[in-house]
Amino acid sequence: MGTFSRQERLHEAAIGDRTDLRSGAVQAGVRRLVRESWQRSLSLRLDPLTAQAAPTLAADELNRLRARNPLAGVLPVINTLLVRHAAEFGLIVAVADETGRLLWIDGDSSVRTRAEDMHFVVGADWSEARVGTSAPGTALALNHGIQIQRAEHFSQLAHPFSCTAVPIHDPVTGAVLGVIDITGGDAAVAPQTLPLVEAAVAALEAELRIRSLSAPRPAPARPSGFTAPGILLTVLGTEHGALHGAPSADRHSTDRHSTDRHSVGLSPRHAEILLLLAWHRQGLSADRLASLLSDEQPHAVENLRAEMVRLRRALAVSHPQLRIGSRPYRLDTGVDTDAGRVLRLLGRGAHRMALAAYRGTVLPGSAAPGVAAIRAEVSQRLRQTLLSDASVEVLLDYARTEEAAWDSEVWRACLQLLPARSPQRAAVVASLARIEAELSA
Repeated sequence: MGTFSRQERLHEAAIGDRTDLRSGAVQAGVRRLVRESWQRSLSLRLDPLTAQAAPTLAADELNRLRARNPLAGVLPVINTLLVRHAAEFGLIVAVADETGRLLWIDGDSSVRTRAEDMHFVVGADWSEARVGTSAPGTALALNHGIQIQRAEHFSQLAHPFSCTAVPIHDPVTGAVLGVIDITGGDAAVAPQTLPLVEAAVAALEAELRIRSLSAPRPAPARPSGFTAPGILLTVLGTEHGALHGAPSADRHSTDRHSTDRHSVGLSPRHAEILLLLAWHRQGLSADRLASLLSDEQPHAVENLRAEMVRLRRALAVSHPQLRIGSRPYRLDTGVDTDAGRVLRLLGRGAHRMALAAYRGTVLPGSAAPGVAAIRAEVSQRLRQTLLSDASVEVLLDYARTEEAAWDSEVWRACLQLLPARSPQRAAVVASLARIEAELSA
């Protein structure tokens, strides 16, 4: 018998005796990529029945690894492009560093609970050297995106799950920074999942490049990299808005399934103020900001100053690193917005990602003149860009949104782009007839 005959027999039993690793023969459709990863796992003397992630790190060590990892700065992008959609389909999203150590996990809480049975938790080592074949570990080992389905995992503990993972590279040096993984049921390895994660990684690397160009060069004695996640203001499709970002240093969650990024809901007025200041980065005078918030001029500035006191007091508790300067009013801390990200994605030609990130109009309940202008700008830019440049598939997805459902120009553009024999033409014609009938009535 070979050196690893016992492990080989155990692994054959664990995966249903589908391959003979000793001879290298492939049976029952076992992919070459998987077989070669199993062989690497066996060469490391891993046991498929006992291989599992290393014990999790202490909180201070985990926080240290998170703080120095450049991916901390793009967590809001990951949340916008992947986490929200993953949770809807019963999936979780994990971000690991270049060694395979899981630093952040978010998504469906019930799946996170079940994944704990295979030690898929923050701080755990999911490198191929530790657990054998898995999407995050093997993607790092091969340096490209892969999908691993259920019993293709080397460790039997991971057989109930499927996963897709794609490495993330430093856009300047090309070095591997980490890996993004989507884990769950069959939806985790659906045909569209790998392209979706690859597109998200492309957006992340573009964001990292932008940050590298704008970030000041660090002093030689200090380590480079981002020290904390950025702050994101979400205003799309919500009446109130919310701030997402790192909480104060002394704030700790006791909920093991709470998101790694601190989120706080805002009052409608505070959301309006923060959006206007984030949109006008050069700052706004008290008179100008008051006029953008309300058409009612009497006592507008006095009311604004009182509201600013309340807003600063609230931020001191929830996001003390977010500071608002005076004369003019301005954000002294960088704040990104989901609305701004939609416009940047449109500018890069990432139409599908822009539409996916567009959760609805900007603060739809707000009557503030300045917010209404931003709402119109984002909505019109999205519509015009998709009408002029998007593929028919993306344009059809846009037509089916609440915002474009009654837009006859969008539906006519879809009809013009669809091939003459497309089976989708009937539905488009029916939608146009519905719009015309409603207008006639």
